[in-house]
Amino acid sequence: MLVIVCYDVNTETRAGRRRLRRVARVCESTGQRVQKSVFECRLNLMQMEQLERRLLAEVDLAQDNLRLYRLTEGSGCEVREHGVFRATDFEDPLVL
Repeated sequence: MLVIVCYDVNTETRAGRRRLRRVARVCESTGQRVQKSVFECRLNLMQMEQLERRLLAEVDLAQDNLRLYRLTEGSGCEVREHGVFRATDFEDPLVL
């Protein structure tokens, strides 16, 4: 399934800037960045739950915002891209 991770971390303090870097690092280890605070991840349900636990350990729920969107193939997952960046399509053959 495709999981979209979006976050907004309060960076007004030094601790907030550290949280932002840690959240980004967790996301980078799991998926691909498609916007500054948005990642696309191809995961199964167990991997999604692990990712969610890792992210919740990093954010401060009183100051930050974290959203995970689960898009399953059976429900007609569609992604429309506009602008310069083009994400890697993991379903197509990868040519190096």
